[in-house]
Amino acid sequence: PSARRAVKLKNPPAVRPVHLKNPFPQPFYTTRRRQAATTFGAQPRQPSHRRRVPKIYLKGSSTMQFERRLDRKLVFSILAAGILSFTGVVIETAMNVTFPSLMKEFSVSTALVQWITTGYLLVLAVVIPLSGYLKERFLMKSLFLTASGLFILGTLLGAWSPDFLLLLLGRILQGAGTGIALPLMFNIIMDQAPLNRLGFMVGAAMLVCALAPAVGPSIGGYIVSLWGWRMIFWAVLPLLLLSFVLGGLSVRQSSDLRSSSFDAMGLLYLAVSFTCLLLGCTELGHGSITFTAALLFAGFLLALFFFRNRERNLMDQGKRPLLNIRALKNRPFVLGALGLSLLQFLCLALGFLLPCFSQIVTGENAFTAGCILLPGCVLGALFAPLSGRIYDRFGARRPVLLGSMFLILSMVLFNAALPFASTGILTVCYLFFAAGQGLSVGNILTYSLSVLDRSMKPDGNAICNTAQQLSGAVGTAVAAAIVSAAQTDGAGDFARATALGTAEALLVLLFLSLLQFLALFLSFRKEGRL
Repeated sequence: PSARRAVKLKNPPAVRPVHLKNPFPQPFYTTRRRQAATTFGAQPRQPSHRRRVPKIYLKGSSTMQFERRLDRKLVFSILAAGILSFTGVVIETAMNVTFPSLMKEFSVSTALVQWITTGYLLVLAVVIPLSGYLKERFLMKSLFLTASGLFILGTLLGAWSPDFLLLLLGRILQGAGTGIALPLMFNIIMDQAPLNRLGFMVGAAMLVCALAPAVGPSIGGYIVSLWGWRMIFWAVLPLLLLSFVLGGLSVRQSSDLRSSSFDAMGLLYLAVSFTCLLLGCTELGHGSITFTAALLFAGFLLALFFFRNRERNLMDQGKRPLLNIRALKNRPFVLGALGLSLLQFLCLALGFLLPCFSQIVTGENAFTAGCILLPGCVLGALFAPLSGRIYDRFGARRPVLLGSMFLILSMVLFNAALPFASTGILTVCYLFFAAGQGLSVGNILTYSLSVLDRSMKPDGNAICNTAQQLSGAVGTAVAAAIVSAAQTDGAGDFARATALGTAEALLVLLFLSLLQFLALFLSFRKEGRL
């Protein structure tokens, strides 16, 4: 009793204390009882009505100090997101082999059938810029499950589609799913992988995507020869279900969520600009720059100008833009992203040209035409993790520039060998291209993001992926337009006109390969690595 009176007299509570994590004041008698209990050496009893708030919504919580470690969940989450990208590229490259069959079944032209690939890549290019906003606003697991659902729905629609428009709609849904999953995979790596294994993990992720072109054309050609093109969609469903289960069990949250505004008008400007660009490239298939093509290119530039001004205004107002275009002030990053985009242009253009040339000009079946890319893609897939180890040990300059030299060599060989090309010669030439791609593609992305501040890496990742997918779509559209223009002027000799159009397209690709090397060389020079 004397101790209780001493507490009451010496330490009267002047103000009701407020618990740090509980805004409700404690009752007066509870405070005095806790003080008395502390006097006798006992531990104060914690209140039972404390509010429990999910950690991911608290700044400075444990998720902000996420421990980077290479464990089973990290591997499975990367694998699950990679499977979606893998199946998207498999269907994309497999459908390239089926273009002659689709043209006959749906009675469409070369310029129209290429929208099966171009439409998919267009949606990718529009959805990927949302990755920064989606990462801040939604849980990674929710994003992954949404992407899986969209992709599965698009796959079922593509397998069932009775006409060309429904097939195109299925591919658009698949593009939306892949557009969410692809940057999510790299965001998981950048946020959760150990820093000393970052190059290896990016190389492993690129390996998952690089294996797709290896199996897509050959498997697609084999399936088309036996069961028809619809079976391509049914064949990937087990992989999609496996990805859904793996991602649902393993994807973790490693960053805080916060409320941010959505730039709907910026997304509209971006979609309009990309669509006008691809439609303008398709119009080039008429053999000349028509008034419609010029109008579409003008619309592309105008919409891009409005998008740039809007993003700047939002940043000046302190709001979250769709893309943080301040990353484009970093000259080494811009040149690296340009080199990555040109590489994707070359890859997708070749993926369209070689199977069509083999089937239409040399008379091969779909399976043989698809096998042209198989050895090279296997070689490129094997080079992907090896190039990541070279990056971890020596840096980006050696594997990137060596890979670009291989690309130039392959383009020279394609142009020299095309007049007397056979399936074997085209396969050997593609080996050099695939080796260069495997050495450089993952390292260019890792290097481009490494020159940015940590706060800009998600937006830099979105810019690189957007430019990459848009460049691939433009590459397919330009290659198809050049071949289609030659076929239009071919005066009835369809095979000879296709060969002439392919030769003209390969000359364009040779010039772009030289430009790609120059961009990467200047990027290293600007950063002081040369």
